[in-house]
Amino acid sequence: MKDGSGEESNVAPSVHSYSSRPGSHRYKNAKKGLPFNLMLVGEPGLGRTTFLNTLCESTVAQPAEIPNPEQAHIAEPMRFKHYAVDMEEDGMKIMLNIVDTPGFGNGTDSETCFNQIQEYIEAQYDEVLAEENRIKRNTKFRDARVHAVLYFINPTGHSLREIDIELMKRLGNRTNVIPIIGRSDSLTPRELVLFKQRIMNDISFFNVPIYDFPNNEEDEDDETAEENAELRMMMPFATVGCEEVINQDGRPVRVRTYPWGVVQVDNDEHSDFDRLRYVLLNSHIGDLRERTQSTLYELYRTEKLSNGTAATPEVTQGAVALGMQPRSVAV
Repeated sequence: MKDGSGEESNVAPSVHSYSSRPGSHRYKNAKKGLPFNLMLVGEPGLGRTTFLNTLCESTVAQPAEIPNPEQAHIAEPMRFKHYAVDMEEDGMKIMLNIVDTPGFGNGTDSETCFNQIQEYIEAQYDEVLAEENRIKRNTKFRDARVHAVLYFINPTGHSLREIDIELMKRLGNRTNVIPIIGRSDSLTPRELVLFKQRIMNDISFFNVPIYDFPNNEEDEDDETAEENAELRMMMPFATVGCEEVINQDGRPVRVRTYPWGVVQVDNDEHSDFDRLRYVLLNSHIGDLRERTQSTLYELYRTEKLSNGTAATPEVTQGAVALGMQPRSVAV
């Protein structure tokens, strides 16, 4: 695989993408590559930057600079940071666009962050709706609708916090929200199992609308139905990111080294990362895109038209006012 700079990665490819179900992509005929837009949301210290680089199998984002101790008490406001990476997975070219949210959860006013993220996602819908309303379409228009939000949950081992529940509930009707546990290697295997159970119990109790893997047995073969059932049981995904690569039995392996041993990022017994990567960039990329278009966008479009506030080309200027510039990334 190559990153956006064209440098070859020296990391072993996903075992799921190349061994489990080769040829599973439904969009191999997309000549220019398949755009896929992903947003990462989570508090500082949960490994978003490392996750991003591990997902892309190359150094795309640099770690945040250590702040001046004299200014450490000043909370940095949340902002949107864009990354564009051209990839190839299982013979399919993917134009991966990642929107990170550094500064989320830094201050005590989470409401501002919630509004900014929701407004960003809706602004991308407004751009598409405005383009649909044009008499003459822009042949160079780039669709920046967010196909999935990965929400990083703090590995407390207890249950979801109010900030977790509120954000996922707000975004669940606007995008595909996939909850993941950041830095899951800070929990023991038993703690992780219980933590996952508590999270899913909270999601059910508070009716949090997260992404649900397709469950239409009439439209699925036995293998796909079994796979989706297994993925539902894995939620939320427990992830470990790592950029350290060692040579093991003649092949590169990503590991996190501790005094008590090592955590292999791509080992399903140690982390759900490799399975999640396969879901995002292979097996379910089509479903995430299609649900964004046919369900989430159509819901938003209906609301807009029903309220008599259909987007026009002028409406999308609000995205610039928010500092978004969605068309500046390759999608």
